[in-house]
Amino acid sequence: MSIYIRSAASVSAQNTLDNTQFLANPMEYTGTRVPVVDPDYKQYIDPKLIRRMSHVIKMGVAAAQQCLNNAQLQMPGAIVTGTALGCLEDTYVFLSRIIEMEEEMLPPTAFIQSTHNTVGAQVALMLKCHAYNNTFVHKGVSFENALLDAILLLKEGEANDILVGGIDELTDASYIVLERLGLYRRKPVNNLDLFRTTAKGSIGGEGASFVLLSDEASLENLARLVALKTLFKPQVQISNMINDFLDEQGLTTNEVDVVITGRNGDIRNDAVYDVIPAMFENSDIANYKHLTGEYSTASAFSMWLGANIVKRGEVPIATVQQKGKASTPPKNVLIYNHYQNIYHSLLLLSAC
Repeated sequence: MSIYIRSAASVSAQNTLDNTQFLANPMEYTGTRVPVVDPDYKQYIDPKLIRRMSHVIKMGVAAAQQCLNNAQLQMPGAIVTGTALGCLEDTYVFLSRIIEMEEEMLPPTAFIQSTHNTVGAQVALMLKCHAYNNTFVHKGVSFENALLDAILLLKEGEANDILVGGIDELTDASYIVLERLGLYRRKPVNNLDLFRTTAKGSIGGEGASFVLLSDEASLENLARLVALKTLFKPQVQISNMINDFLDEQGLTTNEVDVVITGRNGDIRNDAVYDVIPAMFENSDIANYKHLTGEYSTASAFSMWLGANIVKRGEVPIATVQQKGKASTPPKNVLIYNHYQNIYHSLLLLSAC
């Protein structure tokens, strides 16, 4: 049984929701975090509802709706989301009000919208979708586990046209905590020069990316989802892990046209990817976290990127490419991402 990516949409630090130019003019930021490019949310959400929604909910709803719009579909068969930290802004507001109001007369909205499944639930409410709805909160592989759940639903015949998303936000409070933990840089850096500097830490990011999975072949599909694998603190060499993954799909490294890695500018993080150029001498190698910043479900953006590369038959060389010439239309795209060298994931996409 084949699984296809019918459409994809992303709200990120780049102009990706309106994807007509496909990263032709990357947004440039100087600092230690990158904000998302907010669309006109009134195009996706009733203005009366917008004022009660936090930023992460608006991002998620807009990306989900645009994903459906791209597929010209009104109702998905299921909604599956992944998030590591959930609705941080609403959680912070609720906890702050507990202290400020001495636990009396607390407005319920922030509490109701502070749970991790709020985005998936809000998408379902707006669509009036009563089908399967689930959210995975599995840290650095939250999106991958949401994908796995969707794959199982398709293979078991439980649903068709499944909306799958990865969403996380970066608030001022969470940024301070994560910076102290060493995840982000202490000194400002230009995001487009991120890989030209040597330092510990990456740049903070946030975003919402959705894909629509289907088991029906169509000329309109973006790509085929061939395989997915996640590993927790792998004890094997990275090269062996990747070769085993490709062997399971009957492929060699020479048959992979593009490798998308999760390099994020942190010298401790990027050392893991050092084996990639030697393993894939004949492949184009691309990166994306200088565009989006680092966050737990950033791999959802890489799937959006990989699916568009396959469909368009080109790699946006000036924006994402590390090595290669992208002389032929890519047919097989391998995505390798890890988060803090703890949660590793491999995704293989191919032309339909």
